[in-house]
Amino acid sequence: MALPRKTPVIRLPFDGGPSAPACRALAEEMPIAFEYNGLGYAAMMATPRDLADFATGFTLAEGLAGRAEEIADIAEAEVAGGRVLRIALPEENLAPLRERLRLRLVEGSCGLCGLESIEQVLRPLPVLAARPAIAAEGVARALASLAEHQPLGRATGAMHAAAFCGADGAILAAREDVGRHNALDKLIGHLARGGSDPATGFILLSARCSYELVEKAVRAGCPALVTVSAPSDLAVERARGAGLTLLALARPDSALVLSDPHGLFA
Repeated sequence: MALPRKTPVIRLPFDGGPSAPACRALAEEMPIAFEYNGLGYAAMMATPRDLADFATGFTLAEGLAGRAEEIADIAEAEVAGGRVLRIALPEENLAPLRERLRLRLVEGSCGLCGLESIEQVLRPLPVLAARPAIAAEGVARALASLAEHQPLGRATGAMHAAAFCGADGAILAAREDVGRHNALDKLIGHLARGGSDPATGFILLSARCSYELVEKAVRAGCPALVTVSAPSDLAVERARGAGLTLLALARPDSALVLSDPHGLFA
C-alpha cells in the first residue's frame, strides 16, 4: 500500500525563533460517487482506499441491501477529480432505491449525486485578493484563549469551536456546534449578520482541516485559516489555488504553514 504523499511546509515557532522548512504527509481526500444499477445516488468525501469495503458498508448502512451477499458486483472507475463506485443490486432492491431518489429530488435535500457531484465538489473557487492580517504572536494568543470561548465544549467534551480573531489574536466572536462545519457556518453567519468584514482577521478552528472548511473560509472572504489539527491533501490544494493562507497543527509553541501566498512566514 502506497504511503501518503508529502508536501513542503514551514514550521513556524511562536517563541520568536526562525521558521524552518519541513515536510508533512497529508491524508488523501477526494469525492467518491456511488451509482446503483446506473442510478447516481450520492457522493461522499473519503480516502480512496478499501473502496469495496466502503461500498458494502455504505450500502448496508443506507438500507439498500440487507446482507453483503445481496450486492452482485462492485466496480471502481477513476474519473476526473475522483472515483465512481458502480454497485449492482438485484431487481427487488431497486424500487426502494428509486423511491428514495425521488424523495430526495422532491425535497431538494439530496445534496450532490453521481458524476455531477464530483464536478460540483471541485468547482472553481474565487481567488482571495485581501492580504491576511495574521502573525505568529497573534495565532499563539488566539490559541491560548480559545478554551475561554468554549463553554459548551468544557461542559460536554464533544463540541467544535470556530472563532474569528483580530490581527492581534484577540477572539472577537466564537460559535460552537457538535459539527465542525456547522460551527464555521454559525460563525460566518454571525459575522454577516453583524456586518463584520472577515478580511480583517483570521479564522481559528478546533478541528481537522477538510476541503469544505477551506471552501467556506474562502467564500466568506476570510484570507487566513488556522486549524488545530491536520489538513487533507485536497484542503491544501484548494487553499493554495484560492490564495488562502493556511496554518494547521497549531499548538501552543508552533504551527505548520501549508499555504503562504503572500510570503508572510518565509
